[in-house]
Amino acid sequence: MAQPTQRLTSLDFFRGFTMLLLVNAGFLHYFAGSEFDGTFVQDIFKQFSHPEWEGLRFWDLVQPFFMFIVGVAIPFSVSKRLAKGQTWGKLKSHAAQRSVILILLGVALYTTGQDHFTLYFQNVLAQIGVTYIIAFVLMHKRPSWQILISVGLVVLTEVLYRTFPLEGFNQPFVKDQNFGTFFDQLISEGSRGGWVSFNAIPTAAHTIWGVLCGKLLLSGQSDTRKLKTLVLAGLITLAVGYSLTTVSPVIKRIATGSFVFISGGYTILALALTYWIIDMKGYKNWAMFGVIVGMNPLFIYLFNHFGFSDVVHQIVEPWFGLILGWTDTTVVEALSRATVWFFNWYLCYLLYKQKIFIKI
Repeated sequence: MAQPTQRLTSLDFFRGFTMLLLVNAGFLHYFAGSEFDGTFVQDIFKQFSHPEWEGLRFWDLVQPFFMFIVGVAIPFSVSKRLAKGQTWGKLKSHAAQRSVILILLGVALYTTGQDHFTLYFQNVLAQIGVTYIIAFVLMHKRPSWQILISVGLVVLTEVLYRTFPLEGFNQPFVKDQNFGTFFDQLISEGSRGGWVSFNAIPTAAHTIWGVLCGKLLLSGQSDTRKLKTLVLAGLITLAVGYSLTTVSPVIKRIATGSFVFISGGYTILALALTYWIIDMKGYKNWAMFGVIVGMNPLFIYLFNHFGFSDVVHQIVEPWFGLILGWTDTTVVEALSRATVWFFNWYLCYLLYKQKIFIKI
């Protein structure tokens, strides 16, 4: 059974696996492209792209994974810092600073390459900056209150979208004609591709639920009891989400209620699965490929955002073209992207070996 300050290998793996998906150098998206139209390959890899508007694919779960993992890690971090003698006041100060830094980083990264400053919060770092502080403030509330508030944030969002009175922004589930788009026009220049900044409010539920799961895993309950609770919570959340689809379509870009619950349910079940395999069954060696990345998520995210992966791609692609020019161009492109993906992992491996971990 995990001790209160012990690292949870399944959590590090889950975080690393999520980051490896995010930094896949376009490898997964490539096979969903138009050149594979009508093939079973595209049918499979479409799961690694977002739907045009309504619907749910595997790729829609990546951000909920990350936001949930942040929540799971909070109780472990707090427990560790308290064990080192830090005061609760210092912890609150650190949480506030971390939240501000994440928001500023997210906003700054979204304006990179723009000819003027724009206040966009769609970036995952900015969204986490908002949900992190909400979840942290609530973490010492009773679980019933945390659940009630998280559901309340989802309900509040649904009410705002359905009752917003301004013409042109009063169609809750129509792209660019909803409350979320209006909110973005207030703080910037509107949404991009239908993605809205207000998503940070309903998806705060994912981070709050993560805190609840983290506290469960830190508790003195047996591993079996923890696993059963996680599975039950995931199934209930899924059931709620799918029952809502009759009145709330599944749309990730505006984080509808059905989407928040369905994605949250799958996320809790994913944690349960990794916890069962890695921490309960003890199959840890195979998971190190994800743990290595999970120890440096901020580094690899920033590395990719600033285009370094594109530079690596530009270097390796001509070599594959020279060696494998006689093959189909898709082979060259796929191998180039796979090599860049491996390079991302290898950078994290080098940092891991040197015990260098970039944190806020």
